[in-house]
Amino acid sequence: MLWLFVIVVSAFSLFPFYWAIVSSLKDPSTMFQVEYWPSALEWSNYSSIFKEQPFGKNIWNSILVATSTVLLCLFVGVLAAYSLARVEFRGRGLLLALILAVSMFPQVAVLSGMFELVKSMGLYNSWGGLTLSYMIFTLPFTIWLLTTFMRQLPRELEQAAIVDGASSWTVLYRVFLPLMGPSLVTTGLLSFIAAWNEFLFALTFTLTADARTVPVAIGLISGASSFESPWGRIMAASVIVTVPLVVLVLIFQKSIVSGLTAGAVKE
Repeated sequence: MLWLFVIVVSAFSLFPFYWAIVSSLKDPSTMFQVEYWPSALEWSNYSSIFKEQPFGKNIWNSILVATSTVLLCLFVGVLAAYSLARVEFRGRGLLLALILAVSMFPQVAVLSGMFELVKSMGLYNSWGGLTLSYMIFTLPFTIWLLTTFMRQLPRELEQAAIVDGASSWTVLYRVFLPLMGPSLVTTGLLSFIAAWNEFLFALTFTLTADARTVPVAIGLISGASSFESPWGRIMAASVIVTVPLVVLVLIFQKSIVSGLTAGAVKE
């Protein structure tokens, strides 16, 4: 029964991705015919998305924005987690609650304010503006997860390093940081996925095709004529941008599980 349940859940989860692959290999004329495997493999959908728009540039923009968002979130998150987990000060619990409350606002509620901020800083239609805006919904989760993990680290390690003359920076980067591998991988990968898939800010804060990220580029794919279906190219583009995420999750799946379960069991 357990294996039957696993098979059913796996099939239910993987079938949409499989159907996207099948649809991307179909000819536009047979797109709406139900075929669990196309009779003839059509690769023109994959080539056309790179010919008709700067899709390679859009992929590079997404990689640049997502990577910069992860690096900034991890840098700020590690510093904030050390302060919130190891430094005793008044209002620490209230500060953690405020950080969590920031993530409760929907994106559309802060869209106008973020637009004015990005525009006033001269970051409109650039990867810097997207990176700044993406930190809003990735940094609170990063801080909370890293704070939870850092609280579980033995205080004896910190005290021994302080006795040996280590400063707070040395304790953080020489003692704690090597032990935080699973949590850093988890928060970094989840932040990368969130930034990679974000659509609303990317649509609002970019104007030209060369500055767009892949979600916006996929959303703006259309047929060359009113009678041509764009779904083949949309499915091809979706497969191209989904495969790297699947590979990353498969590579770091053990670290992800360890990072998400950090602090769940206390000895």
